[in-house]
Amino acid sequence: MKSNKNEKQIVVVGGGFAGLNFASKLFKNKYYEVTLVDKHNYNYFTPLLYQVATSFLEPAAISYPFRKILEKKNIGFRMAEVVRVDTDARQLYLRDGGELNYDFLVFASGSQTNFFGNKSLQNNSFAVKGIDDALYMRNQFIKTLEKASVEKDIIKRQKLLTIVIAGGGPTGVELAGMMAELKNGILAMDYPELRNDLMSIYLIEGTDKLLPTMSQKTHKEAYEALKDLGVIVKLNTRVNYYENEMVHLSDETVIETNTLIWAAGVTVNTFDGIAQGSLGRGNRMITDQFNKVKSYENIFAIGDISIQFTDSLYPNGHPQLAQPAIQEGKALAKNLLRTAKGKAMKPFKYFDRGEMAIIGRKWAVADLFKHKMHIGGFLGLMAWLFIHLLSLVNYNNKIRTLYSWLVAYLTHDQVLRMIFHSEKPEKEHSSVSTEKEEEQLLLFKQRFSREAVN
Repeated sequence: MKSNKNEKQIVVVGGGFAGLNFASKLFKNKYYEVTLVDKHNYNYFTPLLYQVATSFLEPAAISYPFRKILEKKNIGFRMAEVVRVDTDARQLYLRDGGELNYDFLVFASGSQTNFFGNKSLQNNSFAVKGIDDALYMRNQFIKTLEKASVEKDIIKRQKLLTIVIAGGGPTGVELAGMMAELKNGILAMDYPELRNDLMSIYLIEGTDKLLPTMSQKTHKEAYEALKDLGVIVKLNTRVNYYENEMVHLSDETVIETNTLIWAAGVTVNTFDGIAQGSLGRGNRMITDQFNKVKSYENIFAIGDISIQFTDSLYPNGHPQLAQPAIQEGKALAKNLLRTAKGKAMKPFKYFDRGEMAIIGRKWAVADLFKHKMHIGGFLGLMAWLFIHLLSLVNYNNKIRTLYSWLVAYLTHDQVLRMIFHSEKPEKEHSSVSTEKEEEQLLLFKQRFSREAVN
């Protein structure tokens, strides 16, 4: 990327929905030099992570390298994790020891799983917030099925075949639907030893309805669709803790299981150097109508990490969803371009295009255009498929994902249930060969010492 001394330096932290859409509006601009910083070297589509975790999609179908996305766009990239910001010196400090200077700083670092301080949940449950999480869950779940296939004890086998999902939002509902599809079709094909066993899937939600931010009609349809798939839904119930392979619920129910999936909340990433007075509920950065962080003139926040109280339709802040992040990213980029041209910024206004969720292979629900239009069933499924395909970052992802979906839909199957280990393989030497190697090494050292003396 060519540098112009007259260009202002913009550093954007995070390449998710907000950060990448912000950067895309500044491709090849002549006013700013932009650097995108992310701890990963790829962008990934978070709404489909659960399909990687359940082996319905490969990771490459929903991810793409930043350097390929930004290629020939005059946008720099730095793979690093930001640990501290010096707002006076306008400098970022990175975990790898590097530093970055900025004129304008944009935080778009998204959110992470919120365990609400419960260590038993944090240490023992699965989260689905990143590619690493999804791959780890996929590997461990397949290992659990392999273990169940050879387990002779009926009670132990049932515990291995019990899945508990905490959180009845879109991620939890969609995970439960995918697990039910696996139970109802794929399990008997892959594991004939388990053909006569019943996999139990529980979905636990703390409020009185699933998909709490969506309409009552959507809740009812989602509930009935999951029930038809064999999912056990428990509403007005919370997971208190999970220890010794037992999930303890607020209604005093105890479920024995090897698998608890936590999809019940998120919290934002925080950074040393940002004043506590600039943080609001959930440590989200308080921003004005232009996404400028409170108490700072040259620092902005967009997406999940931002909370904005200036929109009259959302007095408690915008929801931490993809659409607000995308719209805030684009709006801030346009505003900074206006500033460079000597024009006034325009206040951000969120347009609610709606929410949707897919339940299994054949059913989806959607509340569109500020919940004014509801669609469900096959029509909802087509809308869900179209919008999610359209939202993927490039044609490579679109083609891979469409192909995987077609295979899964037409064959009721998928061939991605493989365990890949990333650990360094251990040398497969016997103890005898190891002893011989040590003996030979000792003889060599003794011979070398004698030759050195002579």
